[in-house]
Amino acid sequence: MGLRRGLPVWLLGLANLPIGFTFALGLMVAPEVLAARHVPETKIADITTLGLLGNLAFFLVAPVLDVHFSRRTYAIAMSSTATILTFVAVLSFASLHLLGAWLFLGMLAANLNTSALGGWFGSVLPKEQDAPLGAWFAVASFGGFGLASFAGIELIHHQPLWLAALILAALNLPPLAIILLAHCPADERSRLTESFGRFGRELAELARRTDVRRLCLLLVLPCTAFALTNTLGGLGRDYHASERLIAVIGGVGVTAAGIFGSLTVPVLGRRAGLVTVYLGIGVVGGLSTLSLLVLPHTPTVYTIGFVAQNIWQSAGLAAGTALILSSIGKNNPLASTQFAILNAALATPLIYMQWFDGHAYGARGLTGLYLTDGGLDLASCVLMIGLFLRWSKRSRVPPKRSVSSLAGASRRGI
Repeated sequence: MGLRRGLPVWLLGLANLPIGFTFALGLMVAPEVLAARHVPETKIADITTLGLLGNLAFFLVAPVLDVHFSRRTYAIAMSSTATILTFVAVLSFASLHLLGAWLFLGMLAANLNTSALGGWFGSVLPKEQDAPLGAWFAVASFGGFGLASFAGIELIHHQPLWLAALILAALNLPPLAIILLAHCPADERSRLTESFGRFGRELAELARRTDVRRLCLLLVLPCTAFALTNTLGGLGRDYHASERLIAVIGGVGVTAAGIFGSLTVPVLGRRAGLVTVYLGIGVVGGLSTLSLLVLPHTPTVYTIGFVAQNIWQSAGLAAGTALILSSIGKNNPLASTQFAILNAALATPLIYMQWFDGHAYGARGLTGLYLTDGGLDLASCVLMIGLFLRWSKRSRVPPKRSVSSLAGASRRGI
């Protein structure tokens, strides 16, 4: 596979665990701990928003991952940096002045680690490993989020802060060990080191590639965003769900659903192209969302709906990541840059759909929420299906590695 023999693809995927750990620290641990300390909600929002900017800004600096050093070296550096920043961020819970800044840097480092890994593995692993690797990247993200959320809250509440910081930082050491064990193939060092002028020309060429632009359009639309997962946690009262039930669903249920949904993608990918799988997840999930319009508002329906939405979202993330890995091709000098840009596109719908969903709920309650989330999901899928069919008809011979070819008869996708 181009990496050390005996290192399975699932283990390589778990090298992505730092992204789950840092997201949990910023989006789950920090808000809960600060709220328990009666920190004003506006202050909590300011801290978490600053941290989230690291999830948006990383692709702006990702091109450095394709310059001078190997992507393996960058992955080691970024994973190590995420470890140190996790330790510092947890210690800063004692004084909140720099907590937002440390969370921002931690998320930035974790995202850059993911981009370095995606560019590296996407360039050297066989094509048939794209779907399994994308699935295990998603498993690491969801599993790491669940583990760090539970451990972080318990440790910070009940242990000395230095010990909590040490243990949470140490969670990043196994993924770092995976990166150290994975050998970098010789051709991975063929980099854009000759001049920044050449680098700029390569970057401009990447922006002009039709397959990249089409894939970016697919990912930036809310086909598989399912931002409803971020809203349902606060709507338990609408379904008469107890706080204990919500806590169980938000912890064990969401983590298990995320892992299950992610691991369905390699199975589906053996039977259909990746674009077909991606859009199929969007259509089925969108219909599932709209079905909540006619179901009773009971704790059972709330549980099923919450878990199902997380299954669709994790499956969509795994399929989207597999598409990105597949689009990179082999020996791509801009592999990490391409991975970062497309990964940012994949994350974008979660941001704007969160805004749409919140305003729809405020205007028309659950009816407005489900119509907006499910309706925009299905509309996006229908639009992209129509575009892929049109692009396929225009192309007499499917271009090599073109996203448009995925709408044709290719069984494997990109």
